[in-house]
Amino acid sequence: MLGSDPVDRYELEFYEDANGDQPVLRWLREELSPAKRRALGHAMGEILQELGVGVCGTEFGKQLGGGLFEFRLRRDLSEIAPVVAAEAGKILLRVFCHAHGDKLVLLVGGYDKGEHPSPRRQNAEIELARARLGDWRLRQAGTRRRR
Repeated sequence: MLGSDPVDRYELEFYEDANGDQPVLRWLREELSPAKRRALGHAMGEILQELGVGVCGTEFGKQLGGGLFEFRLRRDLSEIAPVVAAEAGKILLRVFCHAHGDKLVLLVGGYDKGEHPSPRRQNAEIELARARLGDWRLRQAGTRRRR
């Protein structure tokens, strides 16, 4: 593990729409194979929760502008051992994030780029993440005004 103090770690939050749906959590549970889900969970715990938006200074992240960044996992499953030893093959996953508050990372989108590698699909996924971030910001602003 990169760091040892759990207080210094970033907390991950799932974006929730006005109807209570958490699309990133649903994607993780329903669309990823168990091996990819375990690998991504392991990587988010070991890297994203340790570095937060700082992943953008590494191979694991990229700034997308407007408060959005991507967490990139591109590894062979065997490299992520011991989490995933039974399944082999390359994974290429993207999770779109927004850092806010006191060490919080909001997960607003995700997709399997290995399954859908086209630039058109990636752009559509980024735009969807931007729309969710915009929705989240509007609802946050409304909550602050009501207090």
